[in-house]
Amino acid sequence: MEDIFRFSDDLGPTKIIHVYEPRANLKAVLVVDNVARGPSVGGIRMAVDVTTEECFRLARSMTLKNAAADLPHGGGKVVVVGDPRMPRKQKEPLIRALAYALRKDEEYIYAPDMGTNEECMAWIQDEVGRVVGLPRALGGIPLDEVGATGFGLRHATDVALRFCDFKLEGARLVVQGFGAVGYHAARFLTRKGALLIGVADSRGAIHHPQGLNINALYQLKQEGKSVKDFPDGKSLATDDIIDIECDIWIPAARPDVIHEKNVDRLKTRLVVEGANIPISHAAEKLLHERGILCIPDFIANAGGVICAATEYQGLGEREAFQAIEEKIRRNTQEVLDDAKNRRIPPRQAAVEMATRRVKSAMDFRRYNIM
Repeated sequence: MEDIFRFSDDLGPTKIIHVYEPRANLKAVLVVDNVARGPSVGGIRMAVDVTTEECFRLARSMTLKNAAADLPHGGGKVVVVGDPRMPRKQKEPLIRALAYALRKDEEYIYAPDMGTNEECMAWIQDEVGRVVGLPRALGGIPLDEVGATGFGLRHATDVALRFCDFKLEGARLVVQGFGAVGYHAARFLTRKGALLIGVADSRGAIHHPQGLNINALYQLKQEGKSVKDFPDGKSLATDDIIDIECDIWIPAARPDVIHEKNVDRLKTRLVVEGANIPISHAAEKLLHERGILCIPDFIANAGGVICAATEYQGLGEREAFQAIEEKIRRNTQEVLDDAKNRRIPPRQAAVEMATRRVKSAMDFRRYNIM
């Protein structure tokens, strides 16, 4: 029994469900972590190497993210084993089978994440109707299209720079992961004066110290190519993006890209976590000891879930962007003020803040008998 409950603590998870449907070649995991503040919201992540542990860690991040953003939702996550680049004729029945298998679990609200998009959410809407991040044609706010997470990262960065000794104008920016989050983060930050000098995707990286053309890079990706194929700059291996010296480094792809074994290679002054759990906690502590400011994932990248919660309330894009700006700026300031005053890592301050909010909500739940 100990192995079954190896992920549990005083916050959750409420449930872990493994889904297997051989006819649809479906293997998936749902983790509903904590629903004290309301039904859980979290994206569906698709990759060939996802695990139950990763799903739990992502669900916990969503619990903290929703609480930190003061949203009426708990944290949950789904991971699906599969190639995110599979043809639509294979992906649609897979996603529909997932929604049907979990149709009775009303404590989880579906949302897009790595490997899924608003089209996938439309299929789920057709199956169960409990979903956010829908296409505009269905009255939704397409998170990837509008760049909700990237917009939030821009505001987290802006507040974080108050605690740094440099300004955004002319700051050298490196983005690890050039999907929807990485592209929009780069777009919003370069509009404010940052200089994009390095970008990576799953197939390679590109570096140009005088700056990269973000629109040309985006067009290259739309053509199905890698950023490493960009003609203006030095082509690198994906992992070499860690070694590019910069002022702002944004991880916007997979979990655990920075850990104890490679954190010393990172030469930057500010890290703003665009992906979920992109840096191990041990590596974050080492960054703190080196004087590198690191804004935790569930503080910096909450723009997507804030937008999703706004959509779930029946509000529009304008209200969503107002909420993203207000909540992320306030939370980043609060966390960094606390970290500075107590001389603790920002993650510690952020976790303590979010956990207080979750436990306060838990006090009102039926099964709080302690």
